[in-house]
Amino acid sequence: MSDWLLAALLLLALFLVWRTIVVVQRYHRTDYGNRWLNWLEGLNRLFCLKFHRLEHDPLRLPASGPALVVANHLSGLDALLLIAISNRPLRFMIAREHYHWPGLTWLFRAIGCIPVDRRGRPEKALREAITALEQGDVVALFPHGRIHLPDDPPRHLKGGAARLATLTGCVIHLATIEGVVGAGHILPALVMRGHARVRVHPPIDPAGKSHAELMQRMEQLLNTA
Repeated sequence: MSDWLLAALLLLALFLVWRTIVVVQRYHRTDYGNRWLNWLEGLNRLFCLKFHRLEHDPLRLPASGPALVVANHLSGLDALLLIAISNRPLRFMIAREHYHWPGLTWLFRAIGCIPVDRRGRPEKALREAITALEQGDVVALFPHGRIHLPDDPPRHLKGGAARLATLTGCVIHLATIEGVVGAGHILPALVMRGHARVRVHPPIDPAGKSHAELMQRMEQLLNTA
């Protein structure tokens, strides 16, 4: 291959890289306090909106201060969809075995994920989530605890979201995810194109509501998703 052709291919590659960076920057909305994380956030938003053809209601989080984001859990795509519709960083509570996936722990740590030891000491994660809320962060979780499809038998939700809301007074911003091709799986849902949809329900204020009332309201919405 001649030198001029190699030079042309190199210039083309550099141009494509530059164009990718420019396009991704246009989709960046949420400040994670780090240039590379912000770039990844823009890439994720582009991926969800264009590849997965995401449609969504506005997720109206407060401009500052604590909040809870709660959603049903269909697939490995769910967290990316919630990140894509949020104007603030989300600190996800995730299973410890997922937190330690090879090659991804650095990312989960960088975006503030909270590992949950479901078989040992889940209270430790609850305390960490309370601390995050007291610091004004937004905590996100999937109270089904694992993937749960609409055709599956109704499952009682884990009580973490309701406990956090009653202990801290944080409003619950509840969403239901639909239209994910590859639902029921982790990786296939990422690469199979669909028409993803996130419906956002009116916020649930825990003031004056018991733990049981909050659980009942969330189960009504999430078990019919």
